[in-house]
Amino acid sequence: MNSLSKLSLFILMAAHSISVVAQSNVNVSLELNAEAPQISKHIYGHFAEHLGRCIYGGFYVGEDSEIPNLDGVRKDIIAALREMKIPNLRWPGGCFADTYHWKDGIGDKASRPTIVNQWWGGVTEDNSFGTHDFLNLCEALDTEPYISGNIGSGTVREFADWIQYVNHDGVSPMADLRRENGREKPWDVRFWGLGNEAWGCGGHMTASYYANLYRQYATYMTDWSNSSDLYRVASGASDGNYNWTEVLMKNIPKNLIEAVALHSYSVIDWSNKGSATDFSDTQYFQTMQRAYKMEEYISKHAAIMDQYDPENTIDLIVDEWGGWYDVEPGTNPGFLYQQNTMRDAMIAGMTLNIFNNHAERVKMANLAQTVNVLQAVILTEGEKLILTPTYHVLKMYAVHQDAQLIPVNFETPLFEKMGESLPALSISASKDQNNQIHISLVNIDDTETHEVSIDVAQLGVNEFEGSILVSKALQDYNDFDNPEVITPKPLKNIKVKKGIATVELPPFSVVVLEGK
Repeated sequence: MNSLSKLSLFILMAAHSISVVAQSNVNVSLELNAEAPQISKHIYGHFAEHLGRCIYGGFYVGEDSEIPNLDGVRKDIIAALREMKIPNLRWPGGCFADTYHWKDGIGDKASRPTIVNQWWGGVTEDNSFGTHDFLNLCEALDTEPYISGNIGSGTVREFADWIQYVNHDGVSPMADLRRENGREKPWDVRFWGLGNEAWGCGGHMTASYYANLYRQYATYMTDWSNSSDLYRVASGASDGNYNWTEVLMKNIPKNLIEAVALHSYSVIDWSNKGSATDFSDTQYFQTMQRAYKMEEYISKHAAIMDQYDPENTIDLIVDEWGGWYDVEPGTNPGFLYQQNTMRDAMIAGMTLNIFNNHAERVKMANLAQTVNVLQAVILTEGEKLILTPTYHVLKMYAVHQDAQLIPVNFETPLFEKMGESLPALSISASKDQNNQIHISLVNIDDTETHEVSIDVAQLGVNEFEGSILVSKALQDYNDFDNPEVITPKPLKNIKVKKGIATVELPPFSVVVLEGK
């Protein structure tokens, strides 16, 4: 790419526009707009599938475990996720969802049938973690449950009975069964996914077939609680399968749907995903190229949704996203256990900024996955627990939850490798209910420091404090012997002069500023 091409390259985003120029001093303007959308807290959601050691050996260790637990769930995981302000948790899958029959996971645990997890490792599970365990966990986390229902191998009646079981407060066969199993009051579950990856492991369906099947299932869903409407999520596209989104938007009546899902993983090559920790500068750049495709996917899927839903009544839900690499050496290849480095912090920071800036259409997202699987926020080994760099990014960004988006304009330097380029900087900003301003900034460039000057004159902010997540090498990570190699640190030398706040972003760093 020549210099003239660089100067003419423009990246259009939903809530702000960025022009790309080759410079290291970046001017940023924040444009307060009373009409800007709210950044839904549910963008910061998570995902717990029956996969590897996410549930069994992760969340759930059993009531007889010597590890401190609440009804079999690790107390240290509950505490860590509450501190991160987890807003929702998706369960039981993933691919597992369309083989899961919920009645196998209720009642006396000793009498529950076993199930072979055909998708992930072929292990036999005893169904000791079921509906009550998951929903009670969500109550302990003070988070909203998001249940993925079985469309692939289940029935309409089975799905409807599950809703009645968890939501009906009156007299009915399923509500009575719930009470027999020890739960008097319903849980009032609002979020329901109708199948998972129907184009793949959910049944290898065509878009038209799934749209018709969705209509059938959605028709028989009833909000038994009478306290809130059900939020129905259609199994959506993978990456750039725009035809899938168009077929669903065209064929599903608006009164039967609240959201369409999207899945996208940052994978260099599905046949050779590479190591989670031993990667080259080139592989890092390729991973960031793949992660940045999220901007394109959301923009184009949202544009299709705009054609059929100009009133913006149907949400886009990115309920699976994150980095995906080869499993750690010596671990079960079906368990998808991988370490978590500063590269993953870059994926998380940049992706969350994209979600924030598309807050008008994107209302929920779910990082894959919470514990011990893929881009996890928590890793466990016996009684030990570590918080990953991704955990720290999610916790730093929690300040944006339910805050009003502040559109941002800036010119970003290029991050170049192999004759190709990416925007080096990613920024989003918000104003919370207490009128505090928060700005999240990510520099994915692995060699260059960039100085950022932010015009805050109209915000009435006189000083900033901030935190930074950075390390000596992109390949750095927290392990069980050294659990705090990467942790957020206070950011110093934030200068504010004549309405301009100036901050330096070191290579591969994440920064969150708070205006005072």
